[in-house]
Amino acid sequence: MVSIKDVAQAAGVSASTVSHVINETRYVAPLTKQKVEEAIQSLGFQPSMMARALKVKRTNIIGMLVSSSSNPFFADVVRGVEEGCYQHNFSLILCNSGHQSDRQLANLNTLLQRRIDALMVMTTKTDPALYEQLSKLGKLPKAILDSAPHPNACTLQDDSVLGGRLATEHLINRGLTKIGCLMGPQDHPRSIERYKGYKTAMEAAGLPVEEKWQSAGLLTASGGYEGMKQILEADSQPEAIFAFNDLMAMGAYRAIQERGLRIPEDISVIGYDDVEYASYMAPTLTTIKQPSFELGLSAAEALINHLEEKTEMPPVIKLVPELVVRSSVIN
Repeated sequence: MVSIKDVAQAAGVSASTVSHVINETRYVAPLTKQKVEEAIQSLGFQPSMMARALKVKRTNIIGMLVSSSSNPFFADVVRGVEEGCYQHNFSLILCNSGHQSDRQLANLNTLLQRRIDALMVMTTKTDPALYEQLSKLGKLPKAILDSAPHPNACTLQDDSVLGGRLATEHLINRGLTKIGCLMGPQDHPRSIERYKGYKTAMEAAGLPVEEKWQSAGLLTASGGYEGMKQILEADSQPEAIFAFNDLMAMGAYRAIQERGLRIPEDISVIGYDDVEYASYMAPTLTTIKQPSFELGLSAAEALINHLEEKTEMPPVIKLVPELVVRSSVIN
């Protein structure tokens, strides 16, 4: 292994000068700096990241807790986070809890032991134990993505009230009046907001909100499947379903088709997120596009700007959703 002393000898300078060049902790004359950089290049020297972190009190590492990295929406958000980190020479450590509270807390401890500079959290439901731990992290910069807000963190989310209203209004504009919904967990803030948008649009159109056409469950394909089966067992069926994410819409497709019903001729379906597979479903899924990649990118940039430029992070950053029209809603 090439050491700092080897670089110093090759460049004809002291080891402390090499350290100052690597860590940018003191001014070094341009000619001397050039000699050090050339020696580093020719010897193939790789600085120790942990040693550098101890000197500058920064690791350039962001930790991220997610409850399910297999969720296509989450995966796209993570892609945005990774891009933001890469652009600013930061590294990302991603921990997937698999919806397990004890594992989530263990992952948090692991990240803290790695001396992360900032933390991101993206979960499908609010975990009181996790949020209690977040309150104990002092000045560690934190960003909450698409989850329940935390008083000491920047919350990034789409405007889900607007998104819920756009989805419901699109169904109403197609002449559909019997509209149900597949909701996520009733304590999930995005589910609460999407339901508010749905209800606002229904009431504005003078349409009844029927509980028998509503079901709350996990924001998964199985959650949508079970919820749709429950709705179809009611004494009458809706003309349309607003699924609160595209995974639930996928599950709803299966339940509807198992009953011998057609989409959109018998029941129209609209989703939320616009994940990649939405345009490959049969029929292709009309949905509300949530700017997932931009959500992750914005979170990374907000944290890194705060760390490097000492800028204040806003309490909330909201992104605007938009309607994507395909074939699952009747014309």
